[in-house]
Amino acid sequence: MVDMTEETTSELNGPGTPDEWAAYLATAAPGPETAAVLPVLDAEKLSRTGRIDALKALERHTGWIQAHQAQILAALEADADAELPAAVRERDAEAAWNFTCEEVACALKLSGTTAAKRLEVARELDRHYPTTLGMLERGEICYMQAVAVTEACAVLDPEVAGQVEAVLVEKMPGLATGQTRRALSREILRADPHGAEQRHQARKRERQMVHYPKDDGMALWGATLPAEQAAAMNAAVDAHAGTLPDEGRTLEQKRVDALVDLVLNRTDPGAATPGVRPSGEPASGGPTPSGSAPDRLDPDRSGPSGLITSGPITSGPITSGTTAGGRSAAVVQVTVPLDVLIGDNDDPAQLKGYGPITAGQARRIAFAKGTVWHRLIIEPKTGMLIKTDPTTYKPTAETERHVIARDAYCTFPACRMPARRCDLDHVEPFNHHDPAAGGQTVPENLGALCRRHHRMKTHHPGWAVKRDSRTGTTTWTAPTGHRYTNRPHDYRH
Repeated sequence: MVDMTEETTSELNGPGTPDEWAAYLATAAPGPETAAVLPVLDAEKLSRTGRIDALKALERHTGWIQAHQAQILAALEADADAELPAAVRERDAEAAWNFTCEEVACALKLSGTTAAKRLEVARELDRHYPTTLGMLERGEICYMQAVAVTEACAVLDPEVAGQVEAVLVEKMPGLATGQTRRALSREILRADPHGAEQRHQARKRERQMVHYPKDDGMALWGATLPAEQAAAMNAAVDAHAGTLPDEGRTLEQKRVDALVDLVLNRTDPGAATPGVRPSGEPASGGPTPSGSAPDRLDPDRSGPSGLITSGPITSGPITSGTTAGGRSAAVVQVTVPLDVLIGDNDDPAQLKGYGPITAGQARRIAFAKGTVWHRLIIEPKTGMLIKTDPTTYKPTAETERHVIARDAYCTFPACRMPARRCDLDHVEPFNHHDPAAGGQTVPENLGALCRRHHRMKTHHPGWAVKRDSRTGTTTWTAPTGHRYTNRPHDYRH
């Protein structure tokens, strides 16, 4: 590492110690001046807190460099376009004349496929997503988030793609790459519901089995199929795995054994997922292929279960009973706003364990034979779940069901472990010697944590968490003093 002289750093009128420089650069807009100071971030001279800040600073500057690289790649692509013969304008013919990809591959020591992808992303960012490119240049997002924008919006017309980008501009800096992709999926479904349904139907016709050999006598086996069918199969496997004895097996091993058992030892070849035919089409009595609601739903009639309300409805075929603690053994759960359910709106729904799905898919599940509906009441301003209904379980079961539905996932930032597979942890520890003096076992003091993050919070010194009962936001403090927030699942989006 090159040593920074006192004269060099003093010229910038910035902090003095390496830790202070790291904290400053972690939030400063990257540029030539700040890049010149990066050598001061010597790992051996930084504290643990300083090293975390240094990582942030380096990541911001990486985005700055990648944005400039994208601009150069886009310029190279434009040069190649300008040099094309006048008669060559079709894409296939253009590819035969354009050898920029080969030169980029050689210069950067990349494969031809990777170089072509870099050029494609750069061209799209430069032509259609200048706002995203600017955010990358300022270090506000990472390169993979920018790639996600170009890939997800490739199916849209430029005008609609611009609308989707505009919606996500304020959100992306606070999202991880996976969260960005899910947010893009939802906004694309909202911006182009008709096109999304058409694309889904086309992809459904391409469903297929996949079987790949792996090392050491193993193989990967599965299928590409509609998300709601995959969710139903996953729930069935989980339910069956729960009936198998441990016999020294991990949960994942039991799930694989359950899948093998269900496929090879199935005794009823005519059995099918409730409401779904083997072809993937809805059973009789369901909605039309377009996904519209059937005539039997009257928005002006409130049934005994109180389904006609504002707020989302969860529905899904229940293929078995319930387990202890109020958790359904095999459930496909979809959260869909009421106006979407009755066909007044084509906004996307949320398939638990998958993500956004089209309104048509949601209606086909909701009106399938054997579906059970439960009402969810949300806080209008935040979208946070505040109550579940019906209240048919004893209080502890209702509390557990409420927290699982409210949190949806582990409450550690960016962790996507489903809440139904998590522990319910007391934010303020429960006092076993004097229960009245410790944290209460109420939804406001409970949060879903996967086993790893539960152990980290409980046993790793320095980690602490607080939950704002009003907003549902949890704030994690690391041993270094850095704070990270996790916002609750928003049932409006």
